[in-house]
Amino acid sequence: MSFAADLHLHSRYAYACSKNLSLENMATWAKLKGLDLLATGDFTHPMWRQELRQKLEMVSGGLFVFQGVRFVLGTEVSCVYSQGGRARRVHVLLLAPDFATVDRLCLALGEGGSKLEGDGRPTLRMSARDFTAMALEINPECIVIPAHVWTPWYGMFGSKSGFDSLEECFLDMAPRIRAVETGLSSDPAMNWAIPELEDRAIVSFSDAHSLPKMGREVTVFEGDLSYPGLAQALATNGVAYTVEFYPEEGKYHYSGHRKCGVRLSPEDIRRMGTRCPSCGRPLTLGVLHQIRQASCLSAGMSDALIDGDGFIRSARGRPPFMRLVPLLEIIAENLGRGTASKGVQQEYLHVVRELGGELRVLAHAGAADLEAAAGERIAQGILKARLGDVTVEPGYDGVYGTVRVWPDAPPTR
Repeated sequence: MSFAADLHLHSRYAYACSKNLSLENMATWAKLKGLDLLATGDFTHPMWRQELRQKLEMVSGGLFVFQGVRFVLGTEVSCVYSQGGRARRVHVLLLAPDFATVDRLCLALGEGGSKLEGDGRPTLRMSARDFTAMALEINPECIVIPAHVWTPWYGMFGSKSGFDSLEECFLDMAPRIRAVETGLSSDPAMNWAIPELEDRAIVSFSDAHSLPKMGREVTVFEGDLSYPGLAQALATNGVAYTVEFYPEEGKYHYSGHRKCGVRLSPEDIRRMGTRCPSCGRPLTLGVLHQIRQASCLSAGMSDALIDGDGFIRSARGRPPFMRLVPLLEIIAENLGRGTASKGVQQEYLHVVRELGGELRVLAHAGAADLEAAAGERIAQGILKARLGDVTVEPGYDGVYGTVRVWPDAPPTR
């Protein structure tokens, strides 16, 4: 038994997030995406928490249901503090089994001076270690996952304010951290060579700030669709597989300086240094650079073998994964239009409804079914993306990269 989960989401109460992120819309898009379990996101925000309490119905197994979609109570917090003589900014995901736990946590945070009503992703003036200890003291069944761990500004291993190791960040709480989120700019193979991650689950979620971005990264877990089943899967690396962005498309994959339009690979950094060759300011060191500094990346990548179905597998038995291009992007590239255009949206809805969700379309549907539902050209694009036959221009310093399935196609308008 397995279930597809996206456990890093936000509501309309989070800064820089779509006002359309309501429970009704999230449930609708979960069905379009083919997702079995969503995190509510932002449960620390009092107005969102009140709405969740009114609309979610608890079901057996410690989960909740709304319009036929399962939810788990989840949030992301931003821990901003000083440790080791440096300013630290670390984002952490928290999952909780019930509203009683959520209420006690929010009360403790409020009494400690945290302002929870301003942003669905609150800023806490406490360390990631102390936040973890507080949550687990309130309820040992809480689940803590460091978010997008390599992102320069807010990742646990990030170049701007992160740490050199998980143990350095979480101290005595480190053994309680059983999973890490890769973030959009890295994939599991890039993390396989990190020694302290060998016995931890490597998971991927969307960090969606709008509805169409839901499910752009997904973890499929083995086990029972319940809170204990989810906790067990995370604790024992019960990951069937993950669905990934092409990491080059992530906006911090390469190093660079956005203002000057400078994008540099790790090889460029070794040759040219860590300052912008145009203006001399410090570069934002990207995810690929950080991972190569922390490990022998070539060892992890040489362990990655792609099979005929598009799954990338480890010779050492790590859970496999698949790099995919979102269906909206494939359709938009084919039509030469933007992803928000009416024609692209209509074609997207037709294909996912014909084949039972975007996850099935991108990862599992056969060529004949794809051609019947989407036509030969889009079916070809899906299969090309599934097998890695794409052209990528890497992202850097907050600028998303671009993935093209047909390099000779005209640019979208």
